[in-house]
Amino acid sequence: MEQETAREEEERKEGLIEFYDSFKDMFEFFCKNTTIHGTIRLVCSGSNKMKTAFWTLLLLASFGMLYWQFALMFSQYWAYPVVLTMSMHSEAKMFPAITICNLDPYRFDLVSEHLVQLDRMAEQSVTFLYGINTSASLFHVNEKSIHMRDLPSTGNHNRSSFKLSQNFSLIRTTELNNRTGKRQSLVGFRLCNATGGNCFYKTYSSGMDAILEWYRFHYMNIMSQQPVIINISDHEEKIEDMVYSCQYDGEPCRPSDYVHFHHPVFGSCYTFNSKGTDSFWTATKPGIPYGLSLILRAEQKDHIPLLSTVAGVKVMIHNHNQTPFLEHEGFDIRPGIATTIGIQQDKVNRLGGNYGKCTTDGSDVNVKLLYNSYTLQACLHSCFQHIMVRKCGCGYYYYPLPPGAEYCNYNKQPAWGHCFYQLYSRLRNHHLNCFDQCPKPCRESLYRVSAGTAKWPSEKSQDWIRQALRHQNGYNSTSNRKDIAKVTIYYKQLNYQSLNESPLLSDNLLLSSMGSQWSLWFGSSVLSVVEMLELLIDTLVLSLLFCYQRFRSKTLKVARTPSIPSVSLTLESYRVVQEAGKGAAPAHGHPSGAPMAAANSSDPHPAPLSSKAIPERCPDVVLNGFRYMKDSTSGGELSH
Repeated sequence: MEQETAREEEERKEGLIEFYDSFKDMFEFFCKNTTIHGTIRLVCSGSNKMKTAFWTLLLLASFGMLYWQFALMFSQYWAYPVVLTMSMHSEAKMFPAITICNLDPYRFDLVSEHLVQLDRMAEQSVTFLYGINTSASLFHVNEKSIHMRDLPSTGNHNRSSFKLSQNFSLIRTTELNNRTGKRQSLVGFRLCNATGGNCFYKTYSSGMDAILEWYRFHYMNIMSQQPVIINISDHEEKIEDMVYSCQYDGEPCRPSDYVHFHHPVFGSCYTFNSKGTDSFWTATKPGIPYGLSLILRAEQKDHIPLLSTVAGVKVMIHNHNQTPFLEHEGFDIRPGIATTIGIQQDKVNRLGGNYGKCTTDGSDVNVKLLYNSYTLQACLHSCFQHIMVRKCGCGYYYYPLPPGAEYCNYNKQPAWGHCFYQLYSRLRNHHLNCFDQCPKPCRESLYRVSAGTAKWPSEKSQDWIRQALRHQNGYNSTSNRKDIAKVTIYYKQLNYQSLNESPLLSDNLLLSSMGSQWSLWFGSSVLSVVEMLELLIDTLVLSLLFCYQRFRSKTLKVARTPSIPSVSLTLESYRVVQEAGKGAAPAHGHPSGAPMAAANSSDPHPAPLSSKAIPERCPDVVLNGFRYMKDSTSGGELSH
């Protein structure tokens, strides 16, 4: 007995997988031993069904609230929200790139004749619209032109093949204003598709804006005759013709500190510190004396006056190795004014990936970039130019060309203006997919600007300043402060703000929040989760064992079913019973093991079987498919 008791206790010990006798035993064991609060009440209150039901509902409600909170957490986590954190840094850093333009575009010799014709057309249009004769006051058709040497006289460079179109004249029209319900006067020009249909008017409420846009439209067609690459270094203009004085951190600028390029609208441009690799441009101190100081020529003798109505200098502050988009981010410096520009740098670091679209260098963007470096504007311009070439058959003059394309010219593509303005309207309204294809850079430096102005030079100092400029730089103007400007660009502070995106709900924070919710609703830890997993595994194993046991019992029951005796054996046994009832002597054993009674083999007529000798507890005998039935009249008989 002691050995059996010890064996039972050994079997009851906890194993790797609990082999319980029933699911009830397993559940009771879990409730009594788990660290989850409240489960013990399901067992200890078993005699009180009301308490048991109450605690069951309470636990189920706690589980429901817990997993509802989990669902909210995961929905927020998979939304990948970000939070913007700001940090301050202070260190010596590189001065930004500075681009200045004189707002005085060239009249190239190759297209100067067409530009003169365009000026005359503009004069006639202004006279027609406003009745003002502007030939003597606005247009300067005798200004000098830039001669392009060694250019072929065929293809796009054949000036005789181009003719100004008269199909885009400025007209007045009226249109119903949807806001006021009144008709308003508009000025614009008409554009049609290649078949002459689907026409619309490019109109403006301001006649000045209409004239400027009309002039720029013709100007792009004229300038398309120019070669794509212009060697500006062959021109006689030098930086001394625009920049009278240049100093940085009290030291004079060097010839290697700038690069020169020509903009078709903003004229001759210079970029200082374009690469950002020279230690000369390292900013070590903040303040006006340690910045970049420039004295610039700001003459108002515009070669092409209707391209820009602004007099002065265009300035843009941007990152190194970045194409300056002056029409989007530049600002103007007024002549006769000293302008001080304080800059403050901000650095933005975006996460990218699931937390938002951004690109490191543009290599993973679907748009083939037409500029040297990636910026959002460079990508948008490249995207629009590719669509323009594909839809209109030519490229927009102000953007670089893809390989194998040519700039638009209404002598070759009469309907390109109709195509361009419709595409550009769709781009501004975000109906093109360029904004979807062009993400922001993951790393970006932004410059906040604050400016102050003062009259310069003053009335008492202008004489000696002009004399100094005349002796040093060949300055020969006699105007009073209307053709020079001074600009100083400096760091207000060397510290900068770093704006970094970080996940609002990181992996660690998600696990921490889940643990807090689990502890709130059940007062348990991660080990309690392991206990629940153990319960699930035990339930699964126990279910499999019960299924296997049921299958095994059915198999053994079929295997142990007794065989049905043969007909001959059953009849023989029945005869033995009959003879035994008459007092016959016992017989020798049958070979099959059944007793056999002795009979008189010489008797040819054995006595008939009597049904009265059959015991009452066995009224029916099954004989391997034959059934014996009692009959009260004729005795027993076998029926099939």
